[in-house]
Amino acid sequence: MRSRKFLKAEQARLVWDAPGLLAGVDEAGRGPLAGPVVAAAVILDDTRPIRGLADSKTLTALQRERLHDQILAKALCCSIAQASVEEIDTHNILQATMIAMRRAVEGLRLKPAKVLVDGNRLPTLDVLAEAVVKGDALIKAISAASILAKVHRDRLCEQLHVEFPHYGFAGHKGYGTPEHLEALQKHGACVHHRRSFSPVAAALTRTAASASLVIETQTAMPMVIAATETVHLDLRTAP
Repeated sequence: MRSRKFLKAEQARLVWDAPGLLAGVDEAGRGPLAGPVVAAAVILDDTRPIRGLADSKTLTALQRERLHDQILAKALCCSIAQASVEEIDTHNILQATMIAMRRAVEGLRLKPAKVLVDGNRLPTLDVLAEAVVKGDALIKAISAASILAKVHRDRLCEQLHVEFPHYGFAGHKGYGTPEHLEALQKHGACVHHRRSFSPVAAALTRTAASASLVIETQTAMPMVIAATETVHLDLRTAP
């Protein structure tokens, strides 16, 4: 019978636990009705710890901004990438998210030995990778990535607000809030809205229907032709 010591020695280190740089990856903006989906990849520096790293959704905007600056200053390297609205509508939001994540990893200045991705799906990468459910709350590198992605996308939405203030992007960040849905109902969709998302598609359908109704009404109006009468004037000099 094998001894306990022998059994312990048999547990060799698995290949996906290979030593080297570890990158955390997360995204922001899968659910909104407008704007790109943003992903970030972060390789932290163990000699320069950052206090307060957590899932970006549990932090206030002020905390995220403060941590965002610390991550950029202290991490070994960071990369932020995105997939456009056009790519979201062409490939669907899941595939666009994978594209953004792959771009973020490929944009790292240093090549990681392993990548940990928040969630249960992995983008196509040329390095070892593992999906971690709720990784943004469990792994600091993923937490850092979630903060960078969230802050970057929020800033993009503030820029969209300047361009299209009547949608309120600075407040709802593109999510389908009652205010946003009301703006869609009133103004239709703008170039930054995701046309493959049902509330936006419905707004586009309403706009097209309204335009068609206007054209049909104008076409159906009877043409009024003014009758002309020839008037002969007597220009003789008055007696």
